[in-house]
Amino acid sequence: MTDPVRLHSAPDISRLMLDLGRAARRAARAVALASTDQKNKALNEAAAAIRARAGEILAANALDMQAAEAAGANKALLDRLMLDAARVEAMARGLDEIATLPDPVGRVLETFDRPNGLRIERVSTTLGVVGVIYESRPNVTADAGALCLKAGNACILRGGSDSVRSSGLIHQCLVAGLKAAGLPEAAISRVPVTDRVAVGEMLKGLGGTLDVIVPRGGKSLVARVQDEARVPVFAHLEGIVHVYIHAAADLEKAERIVRNAKLRRTGVCGAAETLLVDQAVVETHLAPLVKLLLDAGCEVRGDSATCNADARVVPATEEDWRTEYLEAIIACRVVANLDDAIDHIETYGSHHTDCIITEDSAAAERFLAEVDSAIVMHNASTQFADGGEFGFGAEIGIATGRMHARGPVGLAQLCSFKYRVLGTGQTRP
Repeated sequence: MTDPVRLHSAPDISRLMLDLGRAARRAARAVALASTDQKNKALNEAAAAIRARAGEILAANALDMQAAEAAGANKALLDRLMLDAARVEAMARGLDEIATLPDPVGRVLETFDRPNGLRIERVSTTLGVVGVIYESRPNVTADAGALCLKAGNACILRGGSDSVRSSGLIHQCLVAGLKAAGLPEAAISRVPVTDRVAVGEMLKGLGGTLDVIVPRGGKSLVARVQDEARVPVFAHLEGIVHVYIHAAADLEKAERIVRNAKLRRTGVCGAAETLLVDQAVVETHLAPLVKLLLDAGCEVRGDSATCNADARVVPATEEDWRTEYLEAIIACRVVANLDDAIDHIETYGSHHTDCIITEDSAAAERFLAEVDSAIVMHNASTQFADGGEFGFGAEIGIATGRMHARGPVGLAQLCSFKYRVLGTGQTRP
């Protein structure tokens, strides 16, 4: 196991990245034409390699964790970075699950016949070469590589320097799968340098060889990608996730959902960051929910009503309503009604995931219809905001934009389409 080569010369990195792009472009054609069986074999063999090398991956991850701790990484980053036996097995299982999913390439999405006898088909096609820029989570290496491959794309992966050892070994397992299936190794390429200059080269498009970029990381990374990219971006913005306790919410159900939504894993993008409580149930629901969170070790930052509910609450600032904590902290605010809750979410949210807890079906329908987020939920934990939980096998990220891909970016979102026009000799008058 070796760390990535660090090249200090920008021209050297530029040439390296251009070569990566060209190799990936060549590989993209082979992958686009690969059979379903061939792609599935690559995935199954990669999963087997991950299981066989689990001990090495965990040892590499321990070194990554040590380096991150020495650098002063916070708990949220360490949680995202950390691998254990269960998470390594989950990676391998994810590859096997993707192999069982229907091949999205070549699917006829729609067929319609014209009066002149032409038959027109809209058919799913590959995107080409996908660049994935991510931080911390080494499992993204497996998820992104596998999804791009099954969708018939080549990919170039640029992980963060904090997970460099873990991601390197996982990538080796993916390459072993490609080789076993007779596919080009460049189909899943990994940037072999940690210099940030490499990110800039990807954002330029690598000489026209990149077709789309998927950023997965903190707000500053996503902002840079959106500002500088010269190719289309599937933006994964921060997850300022809300849970709204409606006037008709069942308290026991609300307690169960809020606890899970916030505390199951605080470092994931689907973790609840703001709790909104309807004025109508302040007397019955606010104090129990706040107490539940505080007793579980979660800091609560609240408005005046929330501070009055429990002396342990920290007064919230305006910035708290706009913050993705990714740790055991939640903001809490009392809202006048459903309209006020929707207004708050529209003002402060990131269009990622938002939930209403209520037994009033009409209120739930209004919330689901009017909240403009990629994922809207009713009476379910926001931690279900995950491609695997949606049945996609895995996800590269959750896109919060409105173009092409929105929500979990899985196989279908990693495809485009073309039209096939079938005639019998028609000419246009």
